[in-house]
Amino acid sequence: MTLKKISSAGLLALAALIIGLIMADGAFAQTAAPAAAAPPPPKMDSGDTAWMLTSTALVLMMTIPGLALFYGGMVRKKNVLATVMQSFAITCLVTVLWTVIGYSWAFTAGGSFIGGNSRVLLMGMSVGELNGLTIPESVFMTFQMTFAIITPALICGAFADRMKFSAMMWFMGLWSLLVYSPIAHMVWGPGGYLSGLGVLDYAGGTVVHINAGVAGLMCALVLGKRKGLGTENMAPHNLVLTMIGASLLWVGWFGFNAGSALTAGSNAGMAMAVTQIATATAALAWMFAEWALKGKPSVLGICSGAVAGLVAITPASGFVDPVGALVIGVAAGIGCYWGATGLKHMMGYDDSLDAFGVHGVGGIIGALLTGVFATKAIKGGTDAVGLIDGNAAQVLTQFYGVAATVIYCAIATLIILFVIKMVIGLRVTEEAERDGLDIALHGEVVP
Repeated sequence: MTLKKISSAGLLALAALIIGLIMADGAFAQTAAPAAAAPPPPKMDSGDTAWMLTSTALVLMMTIPGLALFYGGMVRKKNVLATVMQSFAITCLVTVLWTVIGYSWAFTAGGSFIGGNSRVLLMGMSVGELNGLTIPESVFMTFQMTFAIITPALICGAFADRMKFSAMMWFMGLWSLLVYSPIAHMVWGPGGYLSGLGVLDYAGGTVVHINAGVAGLMCALVLGKRKGLGTENMAPHNLVLTMIGASLLWVGWFGFNAGSALTAGSNAGMAMAVTQIATATAALAWMFAEWALKGKPSVLGICSGAVAGLVAITPASGFVDPVGALVIGVAAGIGCYWGATGLKHMMGYDDSLDAFGVHGVGGIIGALLTGVFATKAIKGGTDAVGLIDGNAAQVLTQFYGVAATVIYCAIATLIILFVIKMVIGLRVTEEAERDGLDIALHGEVVP
């Protein structure tokens, strides 16, 4: 029997093997020692809960329709339905997987690298306050679900126009469980490895953006370039859709960053302020850089610059002041412009919609500069936080967090891609790519 004839059952067995290797951390081992008595949880706050319900809706809006329109406008007309379908299908798939096991692996106590089984199928989830917070656990779970949804959806920008829909679904399902949930646990979960080292990531610089960007780069490298790249016209078919999508991302990002305060207080207010400042600054920085080098400022450029600013301020949004936001914005606009143009042309990979150039590069810039500009005045406490507070070691800690995320994500993503490639294949046929994924994969076309 050849590899191409292996059934989906074989793919499930291989997936189980990968899961078993990750479980070597001993995440599910239960100790017999009695747990210390937990302090009584704070009283539920209706204002905090209302803000988090709103933030959850805002972050979901970032994927559908925000990211769907942002990416959909940048591809050729023959691939627009396939592109928006990816965001919608991932929203549905990750919702189910997060309910079944993803949330438990990310946010319950277990090992240093992955959580336990106490919330499988969300059994045992409190209907009241989440211990230590003033919101119901159901709200916290759903809020974090929206992060788990948009992260794999971001990856799609790297392999636009050429991955099979069946392969995409398998990849996103496995990646969500084997890459996203472990990284989320390491950074945000109880007893997580990177949080224990002091890595700062307020709203997802490592968990979301570096993770998605590196995975996108691996996809681009494994799938190869689009047919006709460099010889055929691959200009965006509708930049109005892209601008609408970017605008929805910008508005939704207030839920992303300010919502990560998990309260409707001063932390959320400052996170919202620095998000707006960094985003506008990065959009202008990208626009002026492009204007200076190419002679004209483009709609795609200013939209991409805004997203770059949103990405870079994400890990820093709860730790930096407006001055830090301005610097991060400038660095993100210029740095991501280089990542989306100079870097990918220099290295020769086909990151179709600049998933790595914006999210990978922007996430790294933001994570490292968090170690520079984080202050105790914003974060709280009495200890120095970042370099400008006198704690130079935080920059090294941030670098370690970036490196750990890049290495784990790259290796795990490559394993998943090669398993799927051997079993069912990754890429559409040359004929399907020529005719367009809309008609070839979904039997539909845009009139």
